[in-house]
Amino acid sequence: MNMRNKSLFLFIGVLMAIILIIPTIIVVPFTGASKDQSEKPNEPKSKQQEINLLEASEVNVSVMRSQKDTVEDVPLEVYVSRVVASEMPADFELEALKAQALAARTYIVQYLSHEDGANVTDTVQHQVYKNDEELRKIWESDYEWKMDKIEQAVKETAGEILTYNNQPITAAFFSTSNGFTENSEDYWPNEIPYLRSVESPWDKQSPKYNHQQVFTTEQLEQALGLQLSENAPLLSNMKKTESNRVSEVTIGNKTFTGREIRESLQLQSTDFSVEQKNDHVIFTTKGYGHGIGMSQYGANGMAQEGKSYEEIVKHYYNGIDIAKVNDHLPKLASK
Repeated sequence: MNMRNKSLFLFIGVLMAIILIIPTIIVVPFTGASKDQSEKPNEPKSKQQEINLLEASEVNVSVMRSQKDTVEDVPLEVYVSRVVASEMPADFELEALKAQALAARTYIVQYLSHEDGANVTDTVQHQVYKNDEELRKIWESDYEWKMDKIEQAVKETAGEILTYNNQPITAAFFSTSNGFTENSEDYWPNEIPYLRSVESPWDKQSPKYNHQQVFTTEQLEQALGLQLSENAPLLSNMKKTESNRVSEVTIGNKTFTGREIRESLQLQSTDFSVEQKNDHVIFTTKGYGHGIGMSQYGANGMAQEGKSYEEIVKHYYNGIDIAKVNDHLPKLASK
C-alpha cells in the first residue's frame, strides 16, 4: 500500500471517530440533566420565593375584595409582594421596588395597628391589591420574570418598615411629582413632620409628567356647580403651595382649593394651568397624584443613578428610621 492510500485510510478512520464520538460528547450532559430533572423536578423560582415569603410572615392581612365582596386572608409578605406588583411597574429598578415594598409594608402595619382589625380594601382607598390569579391574567407570559423580580425585592427587605419616633409612619406614595413633593398640610388637613416637600427632578422622565384635559364651558360649570360670565376672567386670585401646586383659586365667582378642583375635574395633579379657547377650557397638569411622600418615578430615577432603597426612602420621608416589624407584631396580634 502506497503512502497515498495509507493517508486516505488514516483520514477516513479519523473522520469516522469524529462522527461517532462528538455526538456522544454533546448529548450526554443534556441527557443526564434531563434525567435528574425527571427524577426530582425543580419548583419554579417564583414558587420557591413565595414559600420564603410565607415563612417570613407572622401575621395575616384580611383583604376585602371589592369586586367579589369576599375577604381573603393573605400572609403579610405575600400581601406586600402583590401590592408592589399592583402599584409599581415590574420593569422598574430593583432598588425602587424595594423602596415600594417598605412603603407598602409600613402602610399596612400602621393600618392594622390603628384600625382594630378592620379589613383593608384592594383599591386606591388603601393600597391596590391583586392576587396571583389576577396577576397571571394581566401579565400572561411575563408573569414569571415580573413576579420573580418583585418577590426578590420583597424577600430582600422582609420585615423592614419605616418609623418616626419608633412608630410606623403614614407611608404615602404617588406616581409622579412636578419636580417637588408636597407638604402634607397643603393637601391633607394635618402637618406631618416626615412628609415635607423635597426636590424630585427625576420625575421629568415620567410619561405622566405632562397631561392635558379639555372641557367644554358647560362641562366645567356642571362639574364645579357654577355659572361663568363672559365678562369676568375665568381664573383669579390663584395661590400656590411651596411646591408650586395650586392651593386656592377663584373660578367664576366661586373659590376652590386646588384639591377640590383636581377631584371635581379628575385632574392628574394640583399643579395646573388653564387656557380658554372659545367655549373650551384646557387644563394642563404637571405630575400625577396627590404629591405627598414618595414619588414612584422619582424613586426609579434615583435607583437608576445607583441610589439604594435606604437612600430613596430617607430622601422622600424626612427623619425616618428603618426598623423591624417584629417590634410591632405583639400589638398587631392583640388586635
